[in-house]
Amino acid sequence: MKKALEFEIHDRLPGALARTGTITTPHGIIQTPAFIPVGTKATLKALTPEQLSETGAQAVLANAYHLYLRPGHDIIDQAGGLNEFMHWDKPTFTDSGGFQVMSLGVGFKKIIDMDGKTDERPLGKKEKLAWIDNDGVKFKSHLDGSMHKFTPELSMQIQHGIGADITFAFDELTTLHHNYEYQVESLHERTHPWAVRSLVEHQRLNEVRTHRPPQALFGVVQGANYEDLRRECSKFLGAMDFDGYGLGGAFTKENIGEITGWMCQELPENKPRHMLGISEPDDIFDCIENGADTFDCVSPARVGRNGALYTKFGRVNVTRAQYATDFTSFDADCDCYTCQNFTSAYLHHLFKSGELLSNTLATIHNERFIIRLVDDIRRSISDGTFYDFKQVFLNNYYSK
Repeated sequence: MKKALEFEIHDRLPGALARTGTITTPHGIIQTPAFIPVGTKATLKALTPEQLSETGAQAVLANAYHLYLRPGHDIIDQAGGLNEFMHWDKPTFTDSGGFQVMSLGVGFKKIIDMDGKTDERPLGKKEKLAWIDNDGVKFKSHLDGSMHKFTPELSMQIQHGIGADITFAFDELTTLHHNYEYQVESLHERTHPWAVRSLVEHQRLNEVRTHRPPQALFGVVQGANYEDLRRECSKFLGAMDFDGYGLGGAFTKENIGEITGWMCQELPENKPRHMLGISEPDDIFDCIENGADTFDCVSPARVGRNGALYTKFGRVNVTRAQYATDFTSFDADCDCYTCQNFTSAYLHHLFKSGELLSNTLATIHNERFIIRLVDDIRRSISDGTFYDFKQVFLNNYYSK
């Protein structure tokens, strides 16, 4: 059977774990490091596939949970898979659905408390909609309240039905509210056994679904802020026949680079590593320097739809009054479609008027900004200027 994924390393950063490389999939290649935009429901909100491609995106990541609920992975399978369904001719990723099952189940953002306790960043008091045991997660749909249960096997069946080039094993997303004892239990009783079950089902599906290209599977490392657990999980998953690895779970921002290093020091060097849910420039630099190859995050598009646009001097809100009569390009140094064709005053007008085009133009700019940043980081590793580029960029970006 043809290989689902190949990974070749090209350049290494002296004194660090950073590297450049090429991931080859049935739908094309990804030059790494790379930022992967998130098209949650088989679309990046407000953009056509052609507009997304023009931002320089090399791949897109879709969400297994949302596509399972609507339209259903069986429908996407009937359509010929995700690429055919959404008219996208480059590589695709799908997450396992585990994050959404648990986060939407209790109504919290990045830090999720499965016991329903108070969180520093609550979205409001909501009914608990998810229940976890060692077999999987039972949950109520946030759409209609219907009951469902995700297991490792079902997650793999959903992702194979969707047909992404790169899929992720089902794991338990713990939070910083869970104590050390719970983190140990989660790894040993759920994340590790679920990884085994995910891999077995994935291999079975690749063998029987010969009418589709083979799909790759990444194991997902958990362990929160605990070095021993991160290293243990990395060694456990690293000994298995995964095609690559997801670096996931809860961690504090101030030590994200260190935690990434713990995982990448233990994982096989010849396989790619994907950092889940990261897009802030300082985090991107830290994670790449410590061994991460690819990233995904909804943030660039989400903040863009709220009028917050990236610049080399930080993020600014184009709805501020100062932009109402600014008839220059929003960012004269930016090569995106938005900045090449529209003024700040026009963007300001679109947002103030509630025009849908505001979402499109802001998303194009923000996605292009982060994609170009990671592309520039890749080049800086190749030409030996990484540390100088990092210092100049971050000094400018966080100058405020």
